[in-house]
Amino acid sequence: MVKHIETTNEFKAETEKGLVLVDFFATWCGPCRMLAPVLEEIDQQNLTQAKIVKVDVDKVGDVAAKYHVQVIPTLVLLKDGVEIKRQSGFMPKNHLVNFINQ
Repeated sequence: MVKHIETTNEFKAETEKGLVLVDFFATWCGPCRMLAPVLEEIDQQNLTQAKIVKVDVDKVGDVAAKYHVQVIPTLVLLKDGVEIKRQSGFMPKNHLVNFINQ
């Protein structure tokens, strides 16, 4: 199950080691709601080595601001806490798996 981050400290703990895909989203965002089941499916089927976490920009806005998130959904791939790439907008499952794994 994809983990929902509730605090800045929780974000730091979850993203400081390993490969982590961060989904910056909002509950009122249509494309974000379309992306959510795709991320769950990728996570449940273990299609990538990345841990997947979600950050609600309305609840943990300081983290979204730190990563300069201006469009949602924005997906940020981190390795050991450092951003290695990002993509904004909805992506179908196969594109998202390729984005994470390449």
